[in-house]
Amino acid sequence: MASLDPWYLENLRCPLSGQRLTWQPERLVLTSEAGHEYPVVEGVPVMLPPEVAPTLAPISASREASASDAPWYLSSVLLSAEEKAGIQALIDAGKTGVDPVAAYLVAATNGVGYLHLIGKLQEYPIPEIRLPPGEGRLLLDVGCSWGRWCVAAARKGYAVVGMDPSLGAVMAARRILRSMGLEIRFVVGDARHLPFAAEVFDDVFSYSVIQHLSVGDAERSFEEIGRVLKAGGGTLIQMPTSFGLRCLYNQARRGFREPRGFEVRYWRISRLREVLGRHVGAVAFSVDCFFGIGWQPSDAWMMPMLYRIIIWCSEILRRCSRLCPPLLHIADSVYAHAVKRGGQ
Repeated sequence: MASLDPWYLENLRCPLSGQRLTWQPERLVLTSEAGHEYPVVEGVPVMLPPEVAPTLAPISASREASASDAPWYLSSVLLSAEEKAGIQALIDAGKTGVDPVAAYLVAATNGVGYLHLIGKLQEYPIPEIRLPPGEGRLLLDVGCSWGRWCVAAARKGYAVVGMDPSLGAVMAARRILRSMGLEIRFVVGDARHLPFAAEVFDDVFSYSVIQHLSVGDAERSFEEIGRVLKAGGGTLIQMPTSFGLRCLYNQARRGFREPRGFEVRYWRISRLREVLGRHVGAVAFSVDCFFGIGWQPSDAWMMPMLYRIIIWCSEILRRCSRLCPPLLHIADSVYAHAVKRGGQ
Protein backbone atom coordinates (compact mmCIF):
# COMPACT_ATOMS: atom_id res chain seq x y z
CA MET A 1 0.00 0.00 0.00
CA ALA A 2 1.96 2.99 -1.31
CA SER A 3 -0.73 5.61 -0.55
CA LEU A 4 -1.55 7.01 2.88
CA ASP A 5 -4.66 8.79 4.14
CA PRO A 6 -3.73 12.52 4.07
CA TRP A 7 -5.35 12.93 7.51
CA TYR A 8 -2.41 11.11 9.05
CA LEU A 9 0.15 13.44 7.49
CA GLU A 10 -1.81 16.44 8.71
CA ASN A 11 -2.41 15.29 12.27
CA LEU A 12 0.23 12.74 13.26
CA ARG A 13 3.43 13.84 14.97
CA CYS A 14 6.54 12.04 16.09
CA PRO A 15 5.75 10.87 19.66
CA LEU A 16 9.37 11.60 20.67
CA SER A 17 10.11 14.97 19.08
CA GLY A 18 6.64 16.28 18.23
CA GLN A 19 7.88 16.97 14.67
CA ARG A 20 5.84 16.60 11.53
CA LEU A 21 6.32 13.42 9.56
CA THR A 22 7.27 12.73 5.97
CA TRP A 23 5.71 9.82 4.10
CA GLN A 24 8.17 7.60 2.24
CA PRO A 25 5.96 5.33 0.10
CA GLU A 26 8.84 3.33 -1.33
CA ARG A 27 9.78 2.17 2.20
CA LEU A 28 6.30 2.30 3.83
CA VAL A 29 7.57 4.43 6.71
CA LEU A 30 6.89 7.82 8.25
CA THR A 31 10.04 9.77 9.12
CA SER A 32 10.61 12.79 11.36
CA GLU A 33 13.23 15.48 10.80
CA ALA A 34 15.21 13.95 13.66
CA GLY A 35 15.35 10.65 11.79
CA HIS A 36 12.84 8.66 13.83
CA GLU A 37 11.04 6.13 11.64
CA TYR A 38 7.59 4.57 12.05
CA PRO A 39 6.34 1.76 9.81
CA VAL A 40 2.94 1.83 8.15
CA VAL A 41 1.36 -1.64 8.06
CA GLU A 42 -1.53 -2.06 5.64
CA GLY A 43 -2.22 1.65 5.88
CA VAL A 44 -2.08 1.75 9.71
CA PRO A 45 0.75 3.87 11.20
CA VAL A 46 2.65 2.06 13.97
CA MET A 47 3.75 5.00 16.13
CA LEU A 48 5.71 3.18 18.84
CA PRO A 49 9.20 4.61 19.42
CA PRO A 50 11.74 1.86 20.19
CA GLU A 51 13.52 4.25 22.55
CA VAL A 52 10.60 4.07 24.99
CA ALA A 53 10.27 1.08 27.34
CA PRO A 54 6.98 -0.71 26.57
CA THR A 55 4.27 -1.19 29.20
CA LEU A 56 3.26 -4.48 27.53
CA ALA A 57 5.19 -7.19 25.69
CA PRO A 58 2.95 -6.98 22.57
CA ILE A 59 4.20 -3.43 21.97
CA SER A 60 7.57 -4.80 20.86
CA ALA A 61 5.82 -7.30 18.58
CA SER A 62 3.71 -4.47 17.09
CA ARG A 63 6.90 -2.61 16.20
CA GLU A 64 8.42 -5.65 14.56
CA ALA A 65 5.33 -6.78 12.64
CA SER A 66 6.13 -8.42 9.35
CA ALA A 67 4.19 -9.61 6.33
CA SER A 68 4.62 -13.20 7.53
CA ASP A 69 2.36 -12.39 10.51
CA ALA A 70 -0.40 -10.89 8.37
CA PRO A 71 -3.35 -10.60 8.40
CA TRP A 72 -3.94 -11.59 12.03
CA TYR A 73 -0.70 -10.33 13.68
CA LEU A 74 -1.24 -12.69 16.61
CA SER A 75 2.25 -12.13 18.03
CA SER A 76 1.17 -8.61 19.01
CA VAL A 77 -2.08 -9.64 20.76
CA LEU A 78 -2.07 -9.69 24.58
CA LEU A 79 -3.25 -13.28 25.02
CA SER A 80 -1.75 -16.56 26.20
CA ALA A 81 -0.24 -19.11 23.82
CA GLU A 82 -3.25 -21.33 24.48
CA GLU A 83 -5.68 -18.54 23.58
CA LYS A 84 -3.73 -17.74 20.41
CA ALA A 85 -3.93 -21.41 19.49
CA GLY A 86 -7.70 -21.14 19.96
CA ILE A 87 -7.81 -18.17 17.58
CA GLN A 88 -5.78 -20.12 15.04
CA ALA A 89 -8.21 -23.04 15.34
CA LEU A 90 -11.14 -20.72 14.54
CA ILE A 91 -9.21 -19.34 11.57
CA ASP A 92 -8.31 -22.81 10.29
CA ALA A 93 -11.93 -23.93 10.67
CA GLY A 94 -13.03 -21.03 8.49
CA LYS A 95 -15.50 -19.75 11.07
CA THR A 96 -17.42 -16.74 9.81
CA GLY A 97 -19.34 -14.06 11.66
CA VAL A 98 -17.52 -12.87 14.75
CA ASP A 99 -13.86 -11.99 14.19
CA PRO A 100 -11.67 -14.77 15.70
CA VAL A 101 -9.37 -12.32 17.47
CA ALA A 102 -12.30 -10.50 19.08
CA ALA A 103 -13.75 -13.88 20.09
CA TYR A 104 -10.76 -14.37 22.36
CA LEU A 105 -10.09 -10.76 23.37
CA VAL A 106 -13.60 -10.35 24.77
CA ALA A 107 -12.73 -11.27 28.37
CA ALA A 108 -9.41 -9.40 28.29
CA THR A 109 -11.24 -6.21 27.33
CA ASN A 110 -14.75 -6.56 28.78
CA GLY A 111 -13.88 -8.09 32.16
CA VAL A 112 -13.90 -11.43 33.98
CA GLY A 113 -17.69 -11.61 33.75
CA TYR A 114 -17.19 -12.39 30.06
CA LEU A 115 -14.90 -15.38 30.56
CA HIS A 116 -17.65 -17.79 29.58
CA LEU A 117 -17.81 -16.18 26.14
CA ILE A 118 -14.15 -16.76 25.18
CA GLY A 119 -14.06 -18.48 21.82
CA LYS A 120 -17.85 -18.77 21.80
CA LEU A 121 -18.91 -15.24 20.93
CA GLN A 122 -21.82 -15.23 18.49
CA GLU A 123 -22.43 -11.47 18.33
CA TYR A 124 -20.34 -8.46 19.21
CA PRO A 125 -21.15 -6.96 22.64
CA ILE A 126 -21.44 -3.32 21.62
CA PRO A 127 -22.24 -1.06 24.61
CA GLU A 128 -24.05 2.26 24.79
CA ILE A 129 -21.48 5.05 25.05
CA ARG A 130 -22.58 7.68 27.56
CA LEU A 131 -21.90 10.69 25.39
CA PRO A 132 -24.26 13.12 23.65
CA PRO A 133 -24.79 12.77 19.89
CA GLY A 134 -21.47 13.32 18.12
CA GLU A 135 -22.62 15.40 15.14
CA GLY A 136 -19.28 14.76 13.44
CA ARG A 137 -17.04 15.66 16.39
CA LEU A 138 -13.61 14.00 16.28
CA LEU A 139 -13.13 11.47 19.10
CA LEU A 140 -10.01 9.56 20.10
CA ASP A 141 -10.54 6.14 21.71
CA VAL A 142 -7.40 5.47 23.77
CA GLY A 143 -6.84 1.72 24.10
CA CYS A 144 -9.51 0.73 21.59
CA SER A 145 -8.51 -2.98 21.41
CA TRP A 146 -10.96 -4.80 19.10
CA GLY A 147 -13.09 -1.69 18.67
CA ARG A 148 -16.31 -2.10 20.67
CA TRP A 149 -16.31 1.53 21.86
CA CYS A 150 -15.26 2.73 18.38
CA VAL A 151 -18.43 1.10 17.03
CA ALA A 152 -20.52 2.65 19.82
CA ALA A 153 -19.10 6.13 19.17
CA ALA A 154 -19.36 5.89 15.38
CA ARG A 155 -23.00 4.81 15.65
CA LYS A 156 -23.62 7.88 17.79
CA GLY A 157 -22.31 10.21 15.12
CA TYR A 158 -18.65 10.70 16.07
CA ALA A 159 -15.75 10.68 13.65
CA VAL A 160 -13.54 8.19 15.46
CA VAL A 161 -9.82 7.52 15.65
CA GLY A 162 -9.03 4.26 17.46
CA MET A 163 -5.61 3.80 19.05
CA ASP A 164 -4.08 0.78 20.77
CA PRO A 165 -0.52 -0.52 21.31
CA SER A 166 -1.47 -3.93 19.86
CA LEU A 167 -1.33 -4.11 16.07
CA GLY A 168 -3.25 -7.40 16.13
CA ALA A 169 -6.10 -5.83 18.12
CA VAL A 170 -6.18 -2.76 15.86
CA MET A 171 -6.36 -4.93 12.75
CA ALA A 172 -9.24 -6.87 14.31
CA ALA A 173 -11.01 -3.58 15.05
CA ARG A 174 -10.56 -2.42 11.48
CA ARG A 175 -11.96 -5.69 10.10
CA ILE A 176 -14.95 -5.46 12.43
CA LEU A 177 -15.71 -1.82 11.68
CA ARG A 178 -15.48 -2.44 7.95
CA SER A 179 -17.80 -5.44 8.22
CA MET A 180 -20.34 -3.07 9.77
CA GLY A 181 -19.90 -0.48 7.05
CA LEU A 182 -18.06 1.91 9.37
CA GLU A 183 -14.81 3.41 8.06
CA ILE A 184 -12.71 4.95 10.82
CA ARG A 185 -9.01 5.59 11.23
CA PHE A 186 -6.69 3.55 13.42
CA VAL A 187 -3.24 4.15 14.85
CA VAL A 188 -0.98 1.87 16.84
CA GLY A 189 0.29 4.03 19.69
CA ASP A 190 1.16 4.44 23.36
CA ALA A 191 -1.12 6.44 25.69
CA ARG A 192 1.96 7.94 27.37
CA HIS A 193 3.21 9.34 24.05
CA LEU A 194 0.18 10.17 21.93
CA PRO A 195 1.39 10.54 18.32
CA PHE A 196 -0.86 13.49 17.47
CA ALA A 197 -0.52 17.22 17.07
CA ALA A 198 -1.79 19.47 19.85
CA GLU A 199 -5.51 20.30 19.98
CA VAL A 200 -6.66 17.83 17.33
CA PHE A 201 -9.57 16.12 19.09
CA ASP A 202 -12.96 17.35 20.25
CA ASP A 203 -13.29 14.44 22.72
CA VAL A 204 -11.13 11.70 24.21
CA PHE A 205 -12.60 8.45 25.51
CA SER A 206 -10.93 5.57 27.33
CA TYR A 207 -12.34 2.51 29.05
CA SER A 208 -10.48 -0.04 31.22
CA VAL A 209 -7.08 1.06 29.94
CA ILE A 210 -5.33 3.67 32.07
CA GLN A 211 -6.14 1.65 35.19
CA HIS A 212 -3.41 -0.81 34.14
CA LEU A 213 -0.67 1.84 34.08
CA SER A 214 1.51 2.87 37.00
CA VAL A 215 0.51 6.13 38.67
CA GLY A 216 3.37 7.93 36.93
CA ASP A 217 2.48 6.53 33.52
CA ALA A 218 -1.22 7.30 34.11
CA GLU A 219 -0.38 10.91 34.92
CA ARG A 220 1.73 11.13 31.79
CA SER A 221 -1.25 9.80 29.80
CA PHE A 222 -3.57 12.42 31.32
CA GLU A 223 -1.07 15.10 30.39
CA GLU A 224 -1.01 13.83 26.81
CA ILE A 225 -4.79 13.72 26.67
CA GLY A 226 -4.88 17.36 27.75
CA ARG A 227 -2.38 18.24 25.04
CA VAL A 228 -4.29 16.67 22.13
CA LEU A 229 -7.71 17.99 23.21
CA LYS A 230 -9.05 21.20 21.74
CA ALA A 231 -9.90 24.00 24.17
CA GLY A 232 -13.38 23.19 25.43
CA GLY A 233 -12.98 19.54 24.43
CA GLY A 234 -14.07 16.85 26.85
CA THR A 235 -12.90 13.54 28.28
CA LEU A 236 -14.86 10.49 29.33
CA ILE A 237 -12.43 8.19 31.12
CA GLN A 238 -13.49 5.09 33.03
CA MET A 239 -11.48 4.20 36.15
CA PRO A 240 -11.90 1.76 39.07
CA THR A 241 -12.11 3.20 42.57
CA SER A 242 -10.33 2.41 45.81
CA PHE A 243 -13.48 1.95 47.90
CA GLY A 244 -15.88 0.10 45.61
CA LEU A 245 -17.05 -3.12 47.24
CA ARG A 246 -15.68 -5.43 44.55
CA CYS A 247 -12.54 -3.30 44.22
CA LEU A 248 -11.90 -3.60 47.97
CA TYR A 249 -12.30 -7.38 47.67
CA ASN A 250 -9.78 -7.52 44.83
CA GLN A 251 -7.28 -5.38 46.74
CA ALA A 252 -7.69 -7.59 49.83
CA ARG A 253 -7.01 -10.70 47.72
CA ARG A 254 -3.58 -9.35 46.85
CA GLY A 255 -2.93 -8.19 50.42
CA PHE A 256 -3.26 -4.47 49.65
CA ARG A 257 0.28 -4.57 48.25
CA GLU A 258 1.47 -2.26 45.49
CA PRO A 259 0.25 -3.49 42.08
CA ARG A 260 2.74 -4.88 39.62
CA GLY A 261 2.90 -5.03 35.84
CA PHE A 262 -0.50 -5.09 34.16
CA GLU A 263 -2.46 -5.38 37.44
CA VAL A 264 -5.30 -2.94 38.00
CA ARG A 265 -4.61 0.26 39.96
CA TYR A 266 -7.53 1.43 42.10
CA TRP A 267 -7.85 5.21 42.34
CA ARG A 268 -9.29 7.43 45.02
CA ILE A 269 -11.77 9.81 43.48
CA SER A 270 -10.06 12.75 45.18
CA ARG A 271 -6.72 11.75 43.67
CA LEU A 272 -8.21 11.26 40.22
CA ARG A 273 -9.89 14.66 40.48
CA GLU A 274 -6.59 16.31 41.37
CA VAL A 275 -4.41 14.62 38.72
CA LEU A 276 -6.80 14.77 35.78
CA GLY A 277 -7.89 18.25 36.80
CA ARG A 278 -4.31 19.48 36.73
CA HIS A 279 -3.72 18.31 33.16
CA VAL A 280 -7.14 18.85 31.57
CA GLY A 281 -9.68 20.83 33.59
CA ALA A 282 -12.34 20.64 36.26
CA VAL A 283 -13.53 17.06 36.76
CA ALA A 284 -17.03 15.74 37.38
CA PHE A 285 -17.82 12.11 38.10
CA SER A 286 -20.63 9.71 37.34
CA VAL A 287 -21.12 6.04 38.17
CA ASP A 288 -20.28 3.43 35.56
CA CYS A 289 -21.21 0.32 37.54
CA PHE A 290 -21.23 -1.51 40.88
CA PHE A 291 -20.04 -5.04 41.79
CA GLY A 292 -17.32 -5.01 39.13
CA ILE A 293 -15.58 -2.68 36.71
CA GLY A 294 -16.97 -3.72 33.34
CA TRP A 295 -20.67 -4.61 33.52
CA GLN A 296 -22.72 -3.25 30.64
CA PRO A 297 -26.56 -3.38 30.73
CA SER A 298 -26.60 -3.86 26.96
CA ASP A 299 -24.84 -7.21 27.45
CA ALA A 300 -27.21 -8.70 30.04
CA TRP A 301 -28.84 -10.94 27.43
CA MET A 302 -25.47 -12.69 26.92
CA MET A 303 -25.07 -13.52 30.57
CA PRO A 304 -26.15 -16.40 32.82
CA MET A 305 -28.94 -15.52 35.24
CA LEU A 306 -26.66 -14.73 38.21
CA TYR A 307 -24.73 -12.17 36.17
CA ARG A 308 -27.95 -10.68 34.81
CA ILE A 309 -29.11 -10.08 38.38
CA ILE A 310 -25.78 -8.41 39.21
CA ILE A 311 -26.06 -6.18 36.15
CA TRP A 312 -29.66 -5.22 36.95
CA CYS A 313 -28.75 -4.41 40.58
CA SER A 314 -25.79 -2.38 39.40
CA GLU A 315 -27.98 -0.45 36.98
CA ILE A 316 -30.57 0.29 39.67
CA LEU A 317 -27.87 1.63 41.98
CA ARG A 318 -26.32 3.64 39.15
CA ARG A 319 -29.63 5.38 38.51
CA CYS A 320 -30.13 5.94 42.24
CA SER A 321 -26.71 7.62 42.39
CA ARG A 322 -28.11 10.52 40.38
CA LEU A 323 -30.41 11.31 43.31
CA CYS A 324 -28.01 10.13 46.02
CA PRO A 325 -24.51 11.36 45.04
CA PRO A 326 -22.71 9.65 48.00
CA LEU A 327 -23.29 6.32 46.23
CA LEU A 328 -20.54 7.41 43.86
CA HIS A 329 -17.96 6.69 46.55
CA ILE A 330 -18.84 3.00 46.83
CA ALA A 331 -19.20 2.43 43.09
CA ASP A 332 -16.55 0.12 41.66
CA SER A 333 -16.23 1.89 38.34
CA VAL A 334 -16.68 5.60 37.62
CA TYR A 335 -16.43 7.93 34.65
CA ALA A 336 -14.28 11.03 34.95
CA HIS A 337 -15.60 13.90 32.84
CA ALA A 338 -13.20 16.81 32.35
CA VAL A 339 -13.43 19.78 29.99
CA LYS A 340 -10.20 21.32 28.79
CA ARG A 341 -9.67 24.85 29.92
CA GLY A 342 -9.94 27.47 27.22
CA GLY A 343 -6.59 28.62 25.92
CA GLN A 344 -4.63 25.81 27.62
